[in-house]
Amino acid sequence: MIEIVLAEDHALVREGLRTMLELESDLTVVSEASTGTEALAAVARHSPDVLVLDIQMPELDGLEVLERLSRTAAPGPAVLVLTTFEEDEYVFRALRAGAAGFLLKDVPREQLLHAVRVVAKGAELLSPTITRRLVERFMRTPEGVNALQNLTEREVDTLRLMGRGLSNSEIAAELMLGEATVKTHVGNVFAKCGLCDRSQAVVLAYETGLAHPRGG
Repeated sequence: MIEIVLAEDHALVREGLRTMLELESDLTVVSEASTGTEALAAVARHSPDVLVLDIQMPELDGLEVLERLSRTAAPGPAVLVLTTFEEDEYVFRALRAGAAGFLLKDVPREQLLHAVRVVAKGAELLSPTITRRLVERFMRTPEGVNALQNLTEREVDTLRLMGRGLSNSEIAAELMLGEATVKTHVGNVFAKCGLCDRSQAVVLAYETGLAHPRGG
């Protein structure tokens, strides 16, 4: 069962989302929040698998919630940002803060349900049209390129394949390495580039041109 905290400040929207999610036998909403402060408290109390988070929230907005979660030592939920706003800066900051996915509220029901299941399984980045446009805008930034300077050739290869969404076992097969070795490379990439999770690694791969929206 995938446990979800639903953070949305509009009661009617929140009720509709909850009904939609709980019609599925493998999804359950364990708590609701109408403010950013309530969202953080609900995550601390329930340790859900997924936090469905609106960007525009009272008290603390969704970006601040994400940033606070990223600073906690304990592993947090996969965060799926759901919003009516499609500003590139919002998307970029959300992904850099560790969001696993970013969807607009007008997406079809099936896409939302699919997104929740995908992020719950540990997939770190969804690729809707909005994210592809964002990546094309921000890729190859000087900040991203500088982050690669201390990586070995194998670590760069590992980051490139993470950017394509490959798991450790898939990276091991691609590079003909042991999975334990790949795990070490992944850890080194995180440490050297100041990354918190694979979501940020994917963004960095896009920023530096190691990955692009059509794969490769």
